[in-house]
Amino acid sequence: MSNKKYRIGIDVGGTFTDAAMLDNDTFDIVAEMKIPTTHDDQEGVAFGIVTILKKILEKTKVSPDDITFIAHGTTQATNALLEGDVAKVGIIGMGTGMDARNADKETTIGNIELAKGKFLYTYHQFIDTKNLSEETINQAIDALVAEGAEVIIASEAYSVDDPSNEQMVIDLANKKGIYATGGFEISQLYGLKLRTRTAVINASLIPKMMETADMTEKAVKKAGIKSQLMIMRADGGVMSIAEVRKRPILTMLSGLAAGVAGALMYEKITDGIFFESGGTSTDISVIKDGKVMLKNAEVGGNKTYLQSLDVRTLAIAGGSMIMIDKNAHKVVDVGPRSAHIAGKDYEAFTSVEKLQGGHVESVVPKKGDTAKYAVIEAPNGTAYAYTLCGAANLLGYVPEKDYAHGNQDSIKYAWDVLANEVGSTAEELARQTMDIALDKIMIIVNGLIDDYGLESNLITLVGGGGSGSVVVPALGEREKLKWHVAKNAPYISTIGVGMAMVKETIEKSVIHPTKEDIKQIRFEALEAIVHAGAKESSVDISIQVDTQKNILRAVATGSTELRSKDMTQGEISDNQKLANAAKAIDFAVSETSKVAHAKRWTGFEGKSVSRTFFGLIKHKKQALAVVDREGVVRLKKNNAHYLQTTEQKLDDEFPDFLEDNTIYSDANATIPNVYIFFNEKMVDLTGFQTKEQLESMMESDLELVKPEETLIVVAYH
Repeated sequence: MSNKKYRIGIDVGGTFTDAAMLDNDTFDIVAEMKIPTTHDDQEGVAFGIVTILKKILEKTKVSPDDITFIAHGTTQATNALLEGDVAKVGIIGMGTGMDARNADKETTIGNIELAKGKFLYTYHQFIDTKNLSEETINQAIDALVAEGAEVIIASEAYSVDDPSNEQMVIDLANKKGIYATGGFEISQLYGLKLRTRTAVINASLIPKMMETADMTEKAVKKAGIKSQLMIMRADGGVMSIAEVRKRPILTMLSGLAAGVAGALMYEKITDGIFFESGGTSTDISVIKDGKVMLKNAEVGGNKTYLQSLDVRTLAIAGGSMIMIDKNAHKVVDVGPRSAHIAGKDYEAFTSVEKLQGGHVESVVPKKGDTAKYAVIEAPNGTAYAYTLCGAANLLGYVPEKDYAHGNQDSIKYAWDVLANEVGSTAEELARQTMDIALDKIMIIVNGLIDDYGLESNLITLVGGGGSGSVVVPALGEREKLKWHVAKNAPYISTIGVGMAMVKETIEKSVIHPTKEDIKQIRFEALEAIVHAGAKESSVDISIQVDTQKNILRAVATGSTELRSKDMTQGEISDNQKLANAAKAIDFAVSETSKVAHAKRWTGFEGKSVSRTFFGLIKHKKQALAVVDREGVVRLKKNNAHYLQTTEQKLDDEFPDFLEDNTIYSDANATIPNVYIFFNEKMVDLTGFQTKEQLESMMESDLELVKPEETLIVVAYH
């Protein structure tokens, strides 16, 4: 039997199902594959999964026994909501006393419009819990089923404190053979209406997703793979298929998360903006401090408690078509229509023979459109779109062998024809096209930089998807930002699925959390993530306090096997680490020095002084980077400070360090954000508002650390 182990990621899209096999030790890609998605088969998309699994195993001659991890991302939950293909939901609201009237009102959700003419239908019964019994619950369930309910949800005021009544409803519904869930299973936040609405959306997906989950699980077993199947979540993690059966809502929007997971894990991005660019649109998202940025998702214009990736989608991509103004001798707009939407081939991927003798025409891409886009019409009447991809190729941004690299002779011919028609040069028109597109993209990029407090000199633009090279090199060059296109960019989403970590988030409504509150939520997060499929020894837990919303949040990540997400591939030299750190914090190597070390971690500080106004004004610049043994920069901050100490000395040295980095004003004292590095761990202690909360969390994280263990503490604002 082979000692080699492999990981498989499968991305089920609307048109194609992609698969990638990765070496489990090195994360090198062993094989990639693409087949049409099987929507119409009796077994649905599961048939496509078993087909592509069989093909990739045959191609690589890898034994199913050597597959140690398999996961897939799916658009099914999102598509079901968009298409209105959901179950009807019966709601049993509960409450008593003074809360009864309000609970009745807030659990009455009504019908949710998912798309024009497509509704999620709900029915409602309310039980005063002073009259709660098996008889009253059964009566309510029967009444809801009689109205047409296919799934039951139980939602009680303050069930996050005591879910026993909701659990009773679930148990009695299950006895009748009816799918059921409770608000407490979806969120532990107060806010009965929002919790109920989120539970309703989740419940509406259960029957369809149960069917698919069962078929997909059988498909994997049929392929002889013994590793448990994991499913992509909306927040970039994965969860077990058993959890999908309970909380399918967590898979909603997971297609958007897969590419960012690939950038985070495969490209090892610390701070950056990720662009997944296809033919019609580009999804733009943020990675900060090695974490994806999340927000509460909306369904049908209604907020939910679902945490999903904060993705900004723009109708600018490789296939974006252009508009021209002959009188003004220029390109006047790019997009939103694409060659794909218009049903036209790209000029960039057409043989020059087909274009010869062609002339410029204007077309309306879709019935009902009014805007006209430029095409080159061949003598046989076939029209080919002028695209952003063509412009990027003409300007030299797309390297040879790149997925988006086109036929250079065809592009030059087509754009010369356009230039003659407009009265300009091909290069000038291509530059106008690129600048219009980049202006639109920068509106979103600047918004993300402002929203997340990113530091422009520390971020990297990362291109993914088939058109990553069309957008990112030009943007980086023009805006003077660091950039690169991801390796295997067209398959970055599939790679992201194959490399994703198990993830679990627990949120509670807590005002001024105590040490016990923090310990309790930490324990619950650990229990939940292990239940979701993670190995306990691999789990990292980050605690966050949102004082504006009074939310205490625990985010747990872990792997499905006994290893951390960054495999040890041999420690690189200090000189290599120094070069990586200097580049990341935008300093010359000569201005950067090693300042701290603790096992896996090395701290580097950059310092420089420049003078302006005839040398009279002095400008000091300082930044800090922490690099792991493989040379990956795990934290980089301007104006950050560090303390190297031991666990034994921490109690004596940390208070002064914290005091030195606390900002005092007339109103309050603002403590810094803190990270601690020791052994193999990087502990995130950002977002705490008080010294007591911070020290409580530190105590919890360090309770098993040996007294002589070296720690690096980083503080910044």
